[in-house]
Amino acid sequence: MPHHQAFPSGWTCVRPRAHVTRRCGFTLVELLIVVAVVALLAAVAVPTFIDSIKKSRRSDAIAALNLIQVAQERWRSNRPAYSGELTAAANATPPGLGLSALSTSGYYDLSLTSATAIGYTVTATARDGGSQVNDGNCARLRVIVQGGNILYGSAASTGSTWNDAGDNRCWSR
Repeated sequence: MPHHQAFPSGWTCVRPRAHVTRRCGFTLVELLIVVAVVALLAAVAVPTFIDSIKKSRRSDAIAALNLIQVAQERWRSNRPAYSGELTAAANATPPGLGLSALSTSGYYDLSLTSATAIGYTVTATARDGGSQVNDGNCARLRVIVQGGNILYGSAASTGSTWNDAGDNRCWSR
């Protein structure tokens, strides 16, 4: 006659009395294999997930740079040169675009430089202490408008080397 052992979940484990050494449940080796498989899956999935988050936050910079481009074109349609002032109001001295120096979601600082009658440079830099600083060669994004041509570039959070190539992965569209 089999011996029944009750488990807290209400299940029962049936084992014949002749085989007293037989155990119910999982062995330590089986549990270690499951833990190893879960750890392997996490080691692959977590970095991919983090990269996806960084890429989605990059859109905050791209949207801010596009907003500045539109404001600059509106400004230039009424004046002889592009504005060199990002945050100053249009009625300030010197007048400016009246935009924030911070991207909408707050992941990037924005700056406007080299404004002339034919172009300007606008840069989005990942904020110090923020997660986007670790976005590799996409921590800084810039748009250079010069004589009707537009260059989209990116760079690491430090250094002076910019990637202005047309196939720049930071500007995937």
